[in-house]
Amino acid sequence: MGDTAGTPPSGAAGGFSAETPLDQERRRGVRGMKVLATGLLLAVALVYALAAWGRTAGAGGWSGYVAAAAEAGMVGALADWFAVTALFRRPMGLPIPHTAIIPTKKDQLGVSLGEFVGENFLSGDVVRLRLRAVGIGSRLGAWLAEPAHADRVTAELATALRGALTVLRDSDVQAVVGEAITRRAETQEIAPGLGKLLERVVADGGHRRAVDLVCLRAHDWLAEHNDSVMEAVTGGAPGWTPRFVDRKVGERVYKELLRFVTEMRDMPDHPARGAVDRFLADFAVDLQSDTDTRARVERLKAEVLGRDEVQDLIASAWASVRSLIVSAAEDEHSELRQRARAAILSLGARMVTDQRLRGKVDGWLEDAAVYVVTTYRDEITSLITETVAGWDAEHTSRKIEAHIGRDLQFIRINGTVVGALAGLVIYTVSRALGA
Repeated sequence: MGDTAGTPPSGAAGGFSAETPLDQERRRGVRGMKVLATGLLLAVALVYALAAWGRTAGAGGWSGYVAAAAEAGMVGALADWFAVTALFRRPMGLPIPHTAIIPTKKDQLGVSLGEFVGENFLSGDVVRLRLRAVGIGSRLGAWLAEPAHADRVTAELATALRGALTVLRDSDVQAVVGEAITRRAETQEIAPGLGKLLERVVADGGHRRAVDLVCLRAHDWLAEHNDSVMEAVTGGAPGWTPRFVDRKVGERVYKELLRFVTEMRDMPDHPARGAVDRFLADFAVDLQSDTDTRARVERLKAEVLGRDEVQDLIASAWASVRSLIVSAAEDEHSELRQRARAAILSLGARMVTDQRLRGKVDGWLEDAAVYVVTTYRDEITSLITETVAGWDAEHTSRKIEAHIGRDLQFIRINGTVVGALAGLVIYTVSRALGA
């Protein structure tokens, strides 16, 4: 009846990790408790033998009480030894039905455990009530409101962002970005939007600075390139006209051009400026409503997008953006990280003081958790079931016995003591009733 456990395999067995020093310590504790429980059984057996001998030898009435208590203690100890042993192995190796429960019923226990976890822990109502009781929103807000924690979160986010950008291949991202921009531009008609934008600019007078710049640059160019204007005029004159006439005409044309541009530059209410305003206003209307104008703009857009230079520019934009983001993420004092840190601190402070925001955060977390457990409950429970099914039966028994064996040996000890007390009470009552 000294059912000591055998030595388990040193390596992993059936899904369990290798035996650890803590496992070995637990086994030693179980063996010690088994020795104590078995020793107690042998002790009451010895007491029973002595008491029975004393009763036949005429030792007195007290020997009957001791013998009855010891006899009941042996019965209780043997019954509990059988029950405890039957959990893990067949008592004395006998093929008794409903013994060695854990090795033989391991798979059924795994299924039952999976169902128990699914019904009692992975229920949507249970998860929601538990999260609501925890108050994650309030705790998370208080945690984020601490500057040290905000620094930590910012650093972790920067590391994750850097890692993600490092893993991504530039060629793949450039192809995706280029295709997305091109497809969006091709499917989106831009003429009406440009027309509305131009209409607002003209209405606000925003185009006047551009007109001022054009007039100024035109005046400066004419002032510096007198010879170019003269050559253009004289070069287009008929061959039969005298050269001095061509020169006079060129000078006259140059002076008129310079005067016209100077007046446009210096006179905000110049008629030519008004003509520009009317032209832009009419063009804005045509962009929105004139079919031909819109079609011409779309053709121009397609031609521009089709140019290799534009496609290369779109593709290379990702490299610039990536380099900018990586540099900002690496620099602790960058504007990106400072803004992220400030946003985290602000969010934490708001979550502490704003009950409505806390309620939203709690609701989001609850909904997310409930969705996960209800959607993947079968997968989670099947993981438990399949894991238990993959364990080695003998090693599973040893592992479980190492964890709960000490408490089970206390059952044997308690059975011995309680049995002895019960036997003593029964014998006493029987003697009192004259049995």
